[in-house]
Amino acid sequence: MSVTPSPAQPVEERPPWRLRVVVALILLASAVTLYVTNLWLSDRFTETTRNRAELRLTLYSGNVISELQRTSVVPLLLAQDPALIGALNAADFTQSSQRLISFKDEIGAASLMLLDADGRVVAATDRSLIGSPHRASAYFIDAIRANDTVFSVVELDTGAKEFTYSRKITSEREPIGVIVVEVDLRKFEDAWAGIADAVLVTDSEGEIILATEPRWRGRTVEEALAAQSAPSAIARALHATTDWSLTMPDAYILGEAVMRSEARIPFQGWRIVGFTTYSSVRASVNGVLAMEIMGFALLLAAAFYFMSRKAQSRSRLFQRESQELRILNQRLQREIAERERAEKNLEVAEQTLAQSSKLAALGEMSASVSHELNQPLAAMRTYLAGARLLLQRRRSEEALSSFQRIDDLIGRMGAITRQLKSYARKGEEAFEPLDVREAVSGALSMMEPQLKSRRVAISRTMPAEPVMVLADRLRLEQVFINLFRNAIDATKKSREPQIELILSSGQTATLSVRDNGHGIADLDSLFEPFYTTKQPGDGVGLGLAISSGIVSDFGGRLTARNAPEGGAVFEVQLPILSENREAAE
Repeated sequence: MSVTPSPAQPVEERPPWRLRVVVALILLASAVTLYVTNLWLSDRFTETTRNRAELRLTLYSGNVISELQRTSVVPLLLAQDPALIGALNAADFTQSSQRLISFKDEIGAASLMLLDADGRVVAATDRSLIGSPHRASAYFIDAIRANDTVFSVVELDTGAKEFTYSRKITSEREPIGVIVVEVDLRKFEDAWAGIADAVLVTDSEGEIILATEPRWRGRTVEEALAAQSAPSAIARALHATTDWSLTMPDAYILGEAVMRSEARIPFQGWRIVGFTTYSSVRASVNGVLAMEIMGFALLLAAAFYFMSRKAQSRSRLFQRESQELRILNQRLQREIAERERAEKNLEVAEQTLAQSSKLAALGEMSASVSHELNQPLAAMRTYLAGARLLLQRRRSEEALSSFQRIDDLIGRMGAITRQLKSYARKGEEAFEPLDVREAVSGALSMMEPQLKSRRVAISRTMPAEPVMVLADRLRLEQVFINLFRNAIDATKKSREPQIELILSSGQTATLSVRDNGHGIADLDSLFEPFYTTKQPGDGVGLGLAISSGIVSDFGGRLTARNAPEGGAVFEVQLPILSENREAAE
């Protein structure tokens, strides 16, 4: 959301030119005055002062090395602490921060941090840092890559340097975290500033990393000596050090003020530099300089008051933006609430749809039951009519045969009702090795009354050897009966109805059912439920859909096509049951 600046904002962003001229004149006047005063009051350092300064630098160097060496062993010890390792493995850091605080008091380190494998602070002596990411920090990256303790120097937003030792923590040879120990070197700055010396420490590249003057950090010695500002001069006067009097040997900055001494710190190419004043002369000089600087500071304070108006205008701008962001946040919360309500409504709709699907499935199953039981009932009706005629003609033995067939059909109907659950749950509980030839014969036996009534010519081509597959005999015969019945119905308008059955055995057992009927009009919708070309009352369109599902359960497939010479061809392909598989079954 954009915020339009007020018309007065561009004027406040740039101070008036008169105010800038006044500030420049004050700075120039202060610099000239301090330069002349310091030039008049200062004199050469004596050799004694030089020796005393070099001795102090040697002592300071030893203190820095001692602190670094003492702290360098801490990460190695903490990386092997079982409590910290256990906390990282269990991701339980309730006691870790308190444990680090106790270590800090014993070790004397500036701070301690425990990072997990993702660089997130999970425990620290400064609890406000917990949860902050440090994955991109140098001490985390170097520690993860190295197998030893690594030393890092990190520049903070304030310009100060942070000196840390870090080491990765491993468990079962895998890194699980990093322990970071901050070396308290900034305490030496306070100690050095208490003496009438200006002291700084540079790294191997000549950049100042420790200094009694805070604004020197991050610069080279030459840049630090060239930097001159009235507020910093006040602070240096109070600490009896002034950067404008810090000179290179035989060089002057605003007057002869300091003697430069250097010493080497045996650690990563560091050097310590001191700028020492005459103690007696400097005390007198600083008293006068302090009064002069204070007067110029008051003038600058007045100038800064006008310059602060820019910061005030920015503060008001930020307040307006914050108010707009709060309004936007409230709007987003309302949208989230509306989306949650929509999701709840969608969940209710999904439940309603699932219930409707269940009801549809029940309807389809009832239609399936009606279709599958229709064939045995039709056969039973035919056998009953034949048995009645046989009894009227007193041919009781043949009538008993019809009754036996009716009993077989009743048993088949019971088996069909028991296997209705196979439509909702696939299983192989009733699978057994069987000969496809016997299944074809059983299906033809079921269709015998209809074949006789229609006088359909049946031709069978069967192999001499058994064609073994793994299937449910009842369901396989059900598929064949559906195909035979469809073939009979397709040949109603044929003068000489013919059905040809061809069973072949190769990589698969293939049964082809060919008729000389009218063919198939819509091959794409043939196996969809409730698709039928029959007249109402002759079928519900579930036979082929059920048959296709049964064949798929057996691991095969049911296909259909139109023959070039007319009629339709249905093929049932089933996996051949090999000897090895049969033995396993």
